[in-house]
Amino acid sequence: MTTTVVHKDGPAAATPPPTLGSHVRNYVSRVRGGDIGALPAVLGLVVLCTVFSIMRPSFLTAGNFANLFTQGAAVTLIAMGLVFVLLLGEIDLSAGFASGVCAAILANVVTVLGYPWYVAVLAALVTGVAIGTTLGFLVAKIGIPSFVVTLAGFLAFQGIVLMLMEEGTNISVRDEVLVAIANRNLPPVLGWLLAAVAVAGYAAVQLLRHRKRAARGLTTDPIAVVFARIGGLALVLGAAVFILNLERSRNVVISSLKGVPIVVPIIALLLIFWTFVLQRTSYGRHVYAVGGNKEAARRAGINVDRIRISVFVICSSMAAVGGIVAASRANSVDPNTGGSNVLLYAVGAAVIGGTSLFGGKGRVLDAVLGGAVVAVIDNGMGLMGYSSGVKYVVTGVVLLLAASVDAFSRRRSTATGNR
Repeated sequence: MTTTVVHKDGPAAATPPPTLGSHVRNYVSRVRGGDIGALPAVLGLVVLCTVFSIMRPSFLTAGNFANLFTQGAAVTLIAMGLVFVLLLGEIDLSAGFASGVCAAILANVVTVLGYPWYVAVLAALVTGVAIGTTLGFLVAKIGIPSFVVTLAGFLAFQGIVLMLMEEGTNISVRDEVLVAIANRNLPPVLGWLLAAVAVAGYAAVQLLRHRKRAARGLTTDPIAVVFARIGGLALVLGAAVFILNLERSRNVVISSLKGVPIVVPIIALLLIFWTFVLQRTSYGRHVYAVGGNKEAARRAGINVDRIRISVFVICSSMAAVGGIVAASRANSVDPNTGGSNVLLYAVGAAVIGGTSLFGGKGRVLDAVLGGAVVAVIDNGMGLMGYSSGVKYVVTGVVLLLAASVDAFSRRRSTATGNR
Protein backbone atom coordinates (compact mmCIF):
# COMPACT_ATOMS: atom_id res chain seq x y z
CA MET A 1 0.00 0.00 0.00
CA THR A 2 1.24 3.51 -0.78
CA THR A 3 0.54 6.78 0.95
CA THR A 4 -0.59 9.76 -1.15
CA VAL A 5 0.91 13.14 -0.34
CA VAL A 6 -0.55 16.31 -1.89
CA HIS A 7 1.90 19.15 -2.64
CA LYS A 8 0.96 22.82 -2.99
CA ASP A 9 2.56 23.22 -6.39
CA GLY A 10 1.96 19.89 -8.03
CA PRO A 11 -0.19 16.81 -8.32
CA ALA A 12 -0.43 14.16 -5.62
CA ALA A 13 2.69 12.06 -5.23
CA ALA A 14 2.77 8.50 -4.03
CA THR A 15 5.12 7.77 -1.15
CA PRO A 16 6.31 4.17 -1.13
CA PRO A 17 5.81 2.18 2.07
CA PRO A 18 8.79 1.99 4.41
CA THR A 19 11.32 -0.72 3.66
CA LEU A 20 13.41 -2.76 6.05
CA GLY A 21 16.46 -0.67 5.18
CA SER A 22 14.69 2.62 5.84
CA HIS A 23 13.36 1.25 9.13
CA VAL A 24 16.88 0.37 10.25
CA ARG A 25 18.20 3.77 9.20
CA ASN A 26 15.40 5.53 11.09
CA TYR A 27 16.16 3.47 14.20
CA VAL A 28 19.87 4.31 14.02
CA SER A 29 18.95 7.97 13.58
CA ARG A 30 16.71 7.88 16.67
CA VAL A 31 19.46 6.26 18.72
CA ARG A 32 21.95 8.92 17.62
CA GLY A 33 19.39 11.55 18.53
CA GLY A 34 19.18 10.26 22.10
CA ASP A 35 16.13 7.97 21.83
CA ILE A 36 17.91 4.80 22.99
CA GLY A 37 15.08 3.23 24.99
CA ALA A 38 16.01 -0.06 26.64
CA LEU A 39 18.97 -0.72 24.32
CA PRO A 40 21.65 -0.30 27.05
CA ALA A 41 19.79 -2.70 29.36
CA VAL A 42 19.44 -5.33 26.65
CA LEU A 43 23.08 -5.03 25.60
CA GLY A 44 24.18 -5.10 29.24
CA LEU A 45 22.11 -8.22 29.87
CA VAL A 46 23.68 -9.99 26.88
CA VAL A 47 27.20 -9.01 27.93
CA LEU A 48 26.69 -10.02 31.57
CA CYS A 49 25.16 -13.39 30.67
CA THR A 50 27.99 -14.08 28.23
CA VAL A 51 30.72 -13.19 30.75
CA PHE A 52 29.20 -15.18 33.61
CA SER A 53 28.56 -18.16 31.34
CA ILE A 54 32.22 -18.25 30.30
CA MET A 55 33.58 -17.76 33.80
CA ARG A 56 31.07 -20.03 35.54
CA PRO A 57 29.45 -22.65 33.25
CA SER A 58 26.99 -23.46 36.06
CA PHE A 59 25.37 -20.10 35.33
CA LEU A 60 23.70 -21.63 32.26
CA THR A 61 22.19 -24.62 34.04
CA ALA A 62 18.40 -25.04 34.11
CA GLY A 63 18.38 -24.87 37.91
CA ASN A 64 20.19 -21.54 38.01
CA PHE A 65 18.04 -20.19 35.17
CA ALA A 66 14.89 -20.92 37.19
CA ASN A 67 16.51 -19.44 40.29
CA LEU A 68 17.08 -16.14 38.46
CA PHE A 69 13.34 -15.70 38.04
CA THR A 70 12.44 -16.35 41.67
CA GLN A 71 15.46 -14.44 42.96
CA GLY A 72 14.57 -11.23 41.14
CA ALA A 73 10.76 -11.48 41.23
CA ALA A 74 10.05 -9.32 44.30
CA VAL A 75 12.45 -6.56 43.22
CA THR A 76 11.01 -6.57 39.69
CA LEU A 77 7.44 -6.24 40.96
CA ILE A 78 8.34 -3.33 43.22
CA ALA A 79 10.26 -1.70 40.35
CA MET A 80 7.11 -1.93 38.16
CA GLY A 81 5.31 0.33 40.62
CA LEU A 82 8.26 2.68 40.93
CA VAL A 83 8.15 3.27 37.17
CA PHE A 84 4.84 5.12 37.59
CA VAL A 85 6.30 7.41 40.27
CA LEU A 86 9.49 8.03 38.29
CA LEU A 87 7.43 8.93 35.21
CA LEU A 88 6.26 12.00 37.14
CA GLY A 89 9.80 12.89 38.19
CA GLU A 90 9.01 11.88 41.78
CA ILE A 91 10.64 9.26 44.02
CA ASP A 92 9.40 6.74 46.57
CA LEU A 93 12.07 5.81 49.10
CA SER A 94 9.56 3.91 51.23
CA ALA A 95 8.65 1.23 48.67
CA GLY A 96 10.98 -1.37 50.18
CA PHE A 97 9.71 -1.20 53.74
CA ALA A 98 6.16 -0.64 52.46
CA SER A 99 6.46 -4.13 50.95
CA GLY A 100 7.72 -5.32 54.34
CA VAL A 101 4.70 -3.86 56.14
CA CYS A 102 2.33 -5.54 53.67
CA ALA A 103 4.19 -8.84 54.03
CA ALA A 104 3.95 -8.56 57.81
CA ILE A 105 0.21 -7.93 57.57
CA LEU A 106 -0.09 -10.99 55.31
CA ALA A 107 1.81 -13.21 57.75
CA ASN A 108 -0.15 -12.01 60.78
CA VAL A 109 -3.52 -12.49 59.09
CA VAL A 110 -2.82 -15.96 57.66
CA THR A 111 -0.63 -17.42 60.45
CA VAL A 112 -1.40 -15.62 63.70
CA LEU A 113 -5.10 -14.92 63.09
CA GLY A 114 -5.68 -18.05 61.00
CA TYR A 115 -7.64 -16.51 58.14
CA PRO A 116 -7.61 -18.05 54.61
CA TRP A 117 -4.88 -17.04 52.16
CA TYR A 118 -7.16 -14.87 50.04
CA VAL A 119 -8.15 -12.77 53.06
CA ALA A 120 -4.48 -12.31 53.91
CA VAL A 121 -3.63 -11.29 50.32
CA LEU A 122 -6.55 -8.83 50.27
CA ALA A 123 -5.42 -7.34 53.60
CA ALA A 124 -1.88 -6.89 52.26
CA LEU A 125 -3.14 -5.21 49.07
CA VAL A 126 -5.51 -2.91 50.99
CA THR A 127 -2.59 -1.94 53.21
CA GLY A 128 -0.57 -1.07 50.12
CA VAL A 129 -3.39 1.07 48.74
CA ALA A 130 -3.74 2.88 52.09
CA ILE A 131 0.01 3.58 52.24
CA GLY A 132 0.07 4.90 48.67
CA THR A 133 -2.99 7.08 49.23
CA THR A 134 -1.42 8.63 52.32
CA LEU A 135 1.91 9.31 50.63
CA GLY A 136 0.25 10.68 47.50
CA PHE A 137 -2.03 12.97 49.51
CA LEU A 138 0.91 14.43 51.43
CA VAL A 139 2.81 15.05 48.20
CA ALA A 140 -0.03 16.33 46.00
CA LYS A 141 -2.33 18.12 48.44
CA ILE A 142 -0.05 19.24 51.26
CA GLY A 143 2.86 20.01 48.95
CA ILE A 144 5.63 18.16 50.81
CA PRO A 145 8.40 17.00 48.44
CA SER A 146 8.17 13.29 47.69
CA PHE A 147 11.76 12.80 48.83
CA VAL A 148 10.91 14.02 52.34
CA VAL A 149 7.55 12.24 52.57
CA THR A 150 8.87 8.89 51.45
CA LEU A 151 12.05 9.21 53.52
CA ALA A 152 9.79 9.68 56.55
CA GLY A 153 7.83 6.66 55.35
CA PHE A 154 11.06 4.68 55.03
CA LEU A 155 11.79 5.26 58.72
CA ALA A 156 8.21 4.88 59.95
CA PHE A 157 7.46 1.69 58.02
CA GLN A 158 10.67 0.14 59.32
CA GLY A 159 9.37 0.77 62.83
CA ILE A 160 5.93 -0.61 61.96
CA VAL A 161 7.50 -3.84 60.68
CA LEU A 162 9.38 -4.19 63.98
CA MET A 163 6.17 -3.68 65.93
CA LEU A 164 4.25 -6.18 63.81
CA MET A 165 7.08 -8.67 64.26
CA GLU A 166 7.08 -8.07 68.03
CA GLU A 167 10.54 -6.53 67.99
CA GLY A 168 12.38 -9.27 66.13
CA THR A 169 10.42 -12.49 65.95
CA ASN A 170 9.81 -14.30 62.66
CA ILE A 171 6.38 -15.37 61.48
CA SER A 172 6.25 -18.47 59.31
CA VAL A 173 4.05 -18.62 56.21
CA ARG A 174 2.91 -22.21 55.74
CA ASP A 175 -0.21 -21.80 53.63
CA GLU A 176 0.26 -24.02 50.56
CA VAL A 177 -1.18 -21.51 48.11
CA LEU A 178 1.04 -18.68 49.33
CA VAL A 179 4.14 -20.87 49.44
CA ALA A 180 3.45 -22.08 45.89
CA ILE A 181 3.68 -18.55 44.44
CA ALA A 182 7.49 -18.44 44.53
CA ASN A 183 8.35 -22.09 45.20
CA ARG A 184 6.25 -24.21 42.88
CA ASN A 185 6.19 -24.72 39.11
CA LEU A 186 3.59 -25.08 36.41
CA PRO A 187 3.15 -28.46 34.69
CA PRO A 188 5.39 -28.55 31.59
CA VAL A 189 2.40 -28.78 29.22
CA LEU A 190 0.81 -25.70 30.79
CA GLY A 191 4.06 -23.79 30.33
CA TRP A 192 4.05 -24.54 26.59
CA LEU A 193 0.36 -23.62 26.37
CA LEU A 194 0.88 -20.24 28.05
CA ALA A 195 3.84 -19.51 25.78
CA ALA A 196 1.74 -20.33 22.70
CA VAL A 197 -1.10 -18.11 23.93
CA ALA A 198 1.34 -15.26 24.60
CA VAL A 199 2.87 -15.48 21.12
CA ALA A 200 -0.54 -15.75 19.44
CA GLY A 201 -1.87 -12.78 21.39
CA TYR A 202 1.18 -10.67 20.62
CA ALA A 203 0.97 -11.61 16.93
CA ALA A 204 -2.71 -10.67 16.79
CA VAL A 205 -2.05 -7.28 18.40
CA GLN A 206 0.90 -6.49 16.13
CA LEU A 207 -0.81 -7.55 12.90
CA LEU A 208 -4.07 -5.79 13.79
CA ARG A 209 -2.17 -2.60 14.63
CA HIS A 210 -0.26 -2.81 11.34
CA ARG A 211 -3.48 -3.34 9.38
CA LYS A 212 -5.32 -0.44 11.04
CA ARG A 213 -2.47 2.01 10.51
CA ALA A 214 -2.11 0.96 6.88
CA ALA A 215 -5.87 1.34 6.31
CA ARG A 216 -5.73 4.89 7.68
CA GLY A 217 -2.76 5.82 5.51
CA LEU A 218 -0.46 6.19 8.51
CA THR A 219 3.19 5.25 8.54
CA THR A 220 3.68 1.60 9.42
CA ASP A 221 6.64 -0.60 10.20
CA PRO A 222 7.66 -2.95 7.38
CA ILE A 223 5.77 -6.21 7.61
CA ALA A 224 9.15 -7.99 7.83
CA VAL A 225 9.87 -6.11 11.06
CA VAL A 226 6.47 -7.09 12.46
CA PHE A 227 7.10 -10.76 11.72
CA ALA A 228 10.63 -10.45 13.11
CA ARG A 229 9.22 -9.20 16.42
CA ILE A 230 6.74 -12.05 16.57
CA GLY A 231 9.41 -14.58 15.65
CA GLY A 232 11.81 -13.10 18.21
CA LEU A 233 9.24 -13.39 21.00
CA ALA A 234 8.41 -16.96 19.95
CA LEU A 235 12.11 -17.85 19.97
CA VAL A 236 12.78 -16.31 23.41
CA LEU A 237 9.69 -17.81 25.04
CA GLY A 238 10.25 -21.18 23.40
CA ALA A 239 13.86 -21.34 24.58
CA ALA A 240 12.91 -20.23 28.10
CA VAL A 241 10.10 -22.78 28.46
CA PHE A 242 12.31 -25.54 27.03
CA ILE A 243 15.06 -24.85 29.56
CA LEU A 244 12.66 -24.49 32.49
CA ASN A 245 10.94 -27.76 31.57
CA LEU A 246 14.22 -29.65 31.92
CA GLU A 247 14.60 -31.78 35.03
CA ARG A 248 16.31 -29.72 37.76
CA SER A 249 16.09 -32.16 40.65
CA ARG A 250 19.32 -33.71 41.90
CA ASN A 251 17.48 -36.87 42.85
CA VAL A 252 14.54 -37.65 40.57
CA VAL A 253 13.67 -40.72 42.64
CA ILE A 254 12.78 -38.54 45.62
CA SER A 255 11.13 -35.66 43.76
CA SER A 256 10.85 -34.12 40.31
CA LEU A 257 11.58 -30.45 39.75
CA LYS A 258 10.71 -29.02 36.37
CA GLY A 259 8.39 -26.50 34.79
CA VAL A 260 7.99 -22.72 34.62
CA PRO A 261 7.93 -21.12 38.11
CA ILE A 262 4.43 -19.93 39.00
CA VAL A 263 5.73 -16.42 39.70
CA VAL A 264 6.74 -16.00 36.03
CA PRO A 265 3.19 -15.84 34.56
CA ILE A 266 2.20 -13.58 37.48
CA ILE A 267 4.90 -11.09 36.47
CA ALA A 268 3.95 -11.49 32.80
CA LEU A 269 0.26 -10.78 33.47
CA LEU A 270 1.07 -7.69 35.53
CA LEU A 271 3.48 -6.52 32.80
CA ILE A 272 0.76 -6.86 30.15
CA PHE A 273 -1.85 -5.17 32.34
CA TRP A 274 0.25 -2.15 33.35
CA THR A 275 1.64 -1.78 29.82
CA PHE A 276 -1.92 -1.64 28.53
CA VAL A 277 -2.79 0.97 31.18
CA LEU A 278 0.14 3.19 30.25
CA GLN A 279 0.01 2.87 26.47
CA ARG A 280 -3.64 2.25 25.62
CA THR A 281 -5.69 4.32 28.09
CA SER A 282 -6.32 8.01 28.64
CA TYR A 283 -4.99 7.60 32.18
CA GLY A 284 -1.63 6.46 30.80
CA ARG A 285 -1.49 9.42 28.43
CA HIS A 286 -2.22 11.72 31.36
CA VAL A 287 0.63 10.19 33.37
CA TYR A 288 3.09 10.87 30.54
CA ALA A 289 1.65 14.37 30.07
CA VAL A 290 2.07 15.28 33.74
CA GLY A 291 5.56 13.80 33.76
CA GLY A 292 6.52 15.73 30.64
CA ASN A 293 5.15 19.12 31.70
CA LYS A 294 2.99 19.39 34.80
CA GLU A 295 1.80 22.95 34.18
CA ALA A 296 0.91 22.28 30.55
CA ALA A 297 -1.03 19.19 31.63
CA ARG A 298 -2.93 21.25 34.20
CA ARG A 299 -3.86 23.83 31.57
CA ALA A 300 -5.04 21.02 29.29
CA GLY A 301 -7.62 20.08 31.90
CA ILE A 302 -5.85 17.11 33.48
CA ASN A 303 -6.40 16.67 37.21
CA VAL A 304 -2.71 16.71 38.12
CA ASP A 305 -3.21 16.09 41.84
CA ARG A 306 -5.31 13.01 41.16
CA ILE A 307 -2.64 11.63 38.82
CA ARG A 308 0.09 12.28 41.38
CA ILE A 309 -1.84 10.50 44.13
CA SER A 310 -2.69 7.58 41.86
CA VAL A 311 0.92 6.81 40.93
CA PHE A 312 1.84 6.48 44.61
CA VAL A 313 -1.16 4.19 45.11
CA ILE A 314 0.02 2.01 42.21
CA CYS A 315 3.59 2.03 43.52
CA SER A 316 2.64 0.93 47.04
CA SER A 317 0.16 -1.64 45.70
CA MET A 318 2.90 -3.21 43.60
CA ALA A 319 5.15 -3.05 46.67
CA ALA A 320 2.48 -5.10 48.43
CA VAL A 321 2.59 -7.68 45.62
CA GLY A 322 6.37 -7.74 45.89
CA GLY A 323 6.08 -8.27 49.66
CA ILE A 324 3.72 -11.21 49.13
CA VAL A 325 6.19 -12.83 46.72
CA ALA A 326 9.09 -12.20 49.11
CA ALA A 327 7.15 -13.81 51.97
CA SER A 328 6.34 -16.76 49.73
CA ARG A 329 9.95 -17.29 48.68
CA ALA A 330 11.27 -17.15 52.24
CA ASN A 331 8.30 -19.07 53.72
CA SER A 332 8.34 -16.46 56.45
CA VAL A 333 8.44 -12.75 57.27
CA ASP A 334 11.08 -11.18 59.49
CA PRO A 335 11.99 -7.61 60.53
CA ASN A 336 14.35 -7.29 57.56
CA THR A 337 11.71 -8.14 54.94
CA GLY A 338 11.67 -5.27 52.46
CA GLY A 339 14.82 -3.81 53.96
CA SER A 340 18.51 -4.23 53.19
CA ASN A 341 19.06 -3.74 49.43
CA VAL A 342 15.44 -4.18 48.27
CA LEU A 343 14.70 -0.49 47.67
CA LEU A 344 18.10 0.19 46.13
CA TYR A 345 17.75 -2.74 43.74
CA ALA A 346 14.17 -1.80 42.83
CA VAL A 347 15.03 1.81 41.99
CA GLY A 348 18.14 0.58 40.20
CA ALA A 349 16.10 -1.90 38.17
CA ALA A 350 13.71 0.80 36.92
CA VAL A 351 16.53 3.21 36.00
CA ILE A 352 18.83 0.57 34.51
CA GLY A 353 15.93 -0.64 32.35
CA GLY A 354 15.56 2.80 30.77
CA THR A 355 13.08 4.80 32.89
CA SER A 356 14.21 8.41 33.17
CA LEU A 357 14.82 9.99 36.56
CA PHE A 358 13.70 13.29 35.06
CA GLY A 359 10.17 12.08 34.37
CA GLY A 360 8.12 11.67 31.20
CA LYS A 361 10.00 8.66 29.78
CA GLY A 362 9.73 5.03 30.74
CA ARG A 363 7.81 1.77 30.39
CA VAL A 364 6.84 -1.03 32.73
CA LEU A 365 9.00 -3.31 30.58
CA ASP A 366 11.99 -1.27 31.78
CA ALA A 367 11.46 -2.63 35.28
CA VAL A 368 11.51 -6.21 34.01
CA LEU A 369 14.67 -5.69 31.95
CA GLY A 370 16.39 -3.80 34.74
CA GLY A 371 15.29 -6.41 37.27
CA ALA A 372 16.85 -9.07 35.07
CA VAL A 373 20.13 -7.13 34.96
CA VAL A 374 20.18 -6.74 38.76
CA ALA A 375 19.32 -10.42 39.28
CA VAL A 376 22.03 -11.55 36.84
CA ILE A 377 24.67 -9.39 38.57
CA ASP A 378 23.69 -10.64 42.02
CA ASN A 379 23.44 -14.26 40.93
CA GLY A 380 26.52 -14.36 38.70
CA MET A 381 28.80 -12.68 41.21
CA GLY A 382 27.48 -14.99 43.90
CA LEU A 383 28.46 -18.00 41.79
CA MET A 384 31.91 -16.49 41.35
CA GLY A 385 32.29 -16.21 45.12
CA TYR A 386 32.39 -12.43 45.46
CA SER A 387 31.30 -10.84 48.72
CA SER A 388 28.19 -8.72 49.20
CA GLY A 389 30.40 -5.63 49.27
CA VAL A 390 31.68 -6.29 45.75
CA LYS A 391 28.11 -6.95 44.55
CA TYR A 392 26.97 -3.58 45.92
CA VAL A 393 29.90 -1.77 44.29
CA VAL A 394 29.27 -3.35 40.88
CA THR A 395 25.51 -2.75 41.06
CA GLY A 396 26.14 0.86 42.07
CA VAL A 397 28.49 1.37 39.14
CA VAL A 398 25.93 -0.11 36.75
CA LEU A 399 23.24 2.18 38.18
CA LEU A 400 25.52 5.21 37.80
CA LEU A 401 26.22 4.26 34.19
CA ALA A 402 22.50 3.92 33.52
CA ALA A 403 21.79 7.34 35.04
CA SER A 404 24.64 8.83 32.99
CA VAL A 405 23.24 7.32 29.80
CA ASP A 406 19.82 8.73 30.72
CA ALA A 407 21.26 12.23 31.23
CA PHE A 408 23.29 12.01 28.02
CA SER A 409 20.36 10.79 25.92
CA ARG A 410 18.12 13.52 27.36
CA ARG A 411 20.70 16.14 26.42
CA ARG A 412 21.00 14.68 22.92
CA SER A 413 17.23 14.63 22.51
CA THR A 414 17.01 18.29 23.49
CA ALA A 415 19.86 19.24 21.15
CA THR A 416 18.35 17.41 18.18
CA GLY A 417 14.80 18.60 18.87
CA ASN A 418 13.43 15.10 19.52
CA ARG A 419 12.01 16.01 22.91
